[in-house]
Amino acid sequence: MVRKIKTTLWACAAIVAAAGASAETLTDTLVSAYNNSNLLEQSRAVLRASDEDVAIAVSALRPIFAYSASRAYSWDLDTDVIQTTTGPQREDDTSITNTLELTAQMSLYEFGRNRLGVEAAKEAVLAARQALLAQEQDVLFAAVQAYTQVRQAQAFVDLRRNNVRVLEEELRAANDRFDVGEVTRTDVAQAEAYLAEAQASLVAANGDLEIAREAFRLAVGRYPGDLAPPPSFSSRPSSLETARDVAVRTHPSIRQQQFLVSAQEVNVDIAQRQVLPSLRATGSAGYSDSVSSSNDGSLEPVASLGIEFGGPIYQGGQINALYRRAVTVLEQNRASLLQTTLNVQERVGYAWANFQVAIASLEATERQIEASQVAFEGTREEATLGARTTLDVLNAEQDLLDARGSRIEALTVEQDAYYFLLSTMGQLTAKDLGLDVVAYDENAYYDNVRAAPSVFTSEQGVKLDKVLRALGK
Repeated sequence: MVRKIKTTLWACAAIVAAAGASAETLTDTLVSAYNNSNLLEQSRAVLRASDEDVAIAVSALRPIFAYSASRAYSWDLDTDVIQTTTGPQREDDTSITNTLELTAQMSLYEFGRNRLGVEAAKEAVLAARQALLAQEQDVLFAAVQAYTQVRQAQAFVDLRRNNVRVLEEELRAANDRFDVGEVTRTDVAQAEAYLAEAQASLVAANGDLEIAREAFRLAVGRYPGDLAPPPSFSSRPSSLETARDVAVRTHPSIRQQQFLVSAQEVNVDIAQRQVLPSLRATGSAGYSDSVSSSNDGSLEPVASLGIEFGGPIYQGGQINALYRRAVTVLEQNRASLLQTTLNVQERVGYAWANFQVAIASLEATERQIEASQVAFEGTREEATLGARTTLDVLNAEQDLLDARGSRIEALTVEQDAYYFLLSTMGQLTAKDLGLDVVAYDENAYYDNVRAAPSVFTSEQGVKLDKVLRALGK
C-alpha cells in the first residue's frame, strides 16, 4: 500500500513538472512586454528626435547654398497713364528684369557659439537615452505586476473552487447527520448559507481573473498562458545603504537630470556669448537680363563675394533677458537634480522596508496556514464525535480559507516588492535582468545622423535611409 502511494505521488510530481516545463515563465512575460511595448517605441522615437537635434546643430557649422529665380516689372512714373477697362496701363515704359542666382553663406567665426550648440545637443541626447531606460523600467515593472496579478487571481479561483467542493461535502454530511437526527435543521441551513457565499465568491474570483487578464494584455501585448511560479530572488542587495548607493550611481532618472544640467550649463555659455560679433562669408553667382522699350535685353552674368562682420548693439534688452532665463533654467535643473536624488533615495528606503515586511508577512502566513489546518482537522474530527457543531466546522474551514488567501496575497506582495526594489535601484532593465531580446541600439541611429548627412548625396545618408526603412518609417 505504501509503495502504491509513493508511485502515485511520483506520477503526480511528474505531471506537475511537465506542466511547469510548458508553462509561461516571468522571463517570457518580460520578453513579450519588451518586444510589444508601444510606450518603448514612443520613447525611442523621442530619442531619435533628440539625435536629429545634434544634426541640426552641426548644420550651423556648414555653408548654406540656395538658389532663386525672379522676374520683376517696373514702370517709369513720369509717363502718362492710359486708362483702360482693365486698369491703368503704361505704354512703352515697362521694363522686365529676369534673375537667376545661386547664393552661398558660411559662418567663419562666432566665438564658438555653434560648436557649443553641438555639445548642448549631445548632452540632451544622453539625457533622452536615460529617459528611455526609465520608460523601460516602467514597462517591465508593469509586466511583473500584471504577471503576479494573474497568478494571484488564478490562485484565488482555484482556492474558491476547492472551497465550494469542500462545502458541498460539508452540506451533504450535514444532511446525512440531519437524517439520522444528529444535527438540527439549523446546522443544515448554516452549511447551505456558507456554500452559497462560497459560490458567490467563486463567481467574483472568476471576474477578477478576467480583469487581470485584460490588464496583462495591456502591459504585455497579449493574453497570458498558463503561468509558471516566478523564479527565486537571485540578486538581493545586502543592505539598505548598498541599495541606495547603487540607485544614486545608476538610476536613470538621476542620470537624466545630470545630463540636463550639463546641457543647460552649455546653453548658459552660449547665451553669454550672444553679445559677441560674428564673421560670415557670402557669395553669389547668376544671370540677369532686363528688357525695356530702350533695351531688347541680354543675358549678363553677375557674381559677388564678400565678408560680413557684425554684432548686436541694442535689441531692447532681449539678449540680457535670454541670458538671465538660461541661468534661471540652470538653477531649476540643478534643484531638480537634488530633488530627484532625494526622491530616489526615499523610494529605495520605502521599497526596502516594503520588501522586508513582505518577507516577514509571507513567513507568518505559512505558520498561520499550518495552525489553521490543524485546527480545522481537529474541529471536524471532534464534530464527528458530537463535541463540535456544524457551525464550528464551517468557521474553522473559513479560517483555513482566509489563511490560504492571505498566503496568496503575501506571495504577490513579496514578488512585487522585490521587483519594485530593483526598479528604484535602476536595475530593472532588459540588460540587468538578462532578457533574451534584441536590445534597441541607441547608437545605430545616432551614428548615422550626428554628422548631418544628406540622404541623397552621401554614403552616410544612404545608410540612414536603410535604418529608417528597417524601423518601418
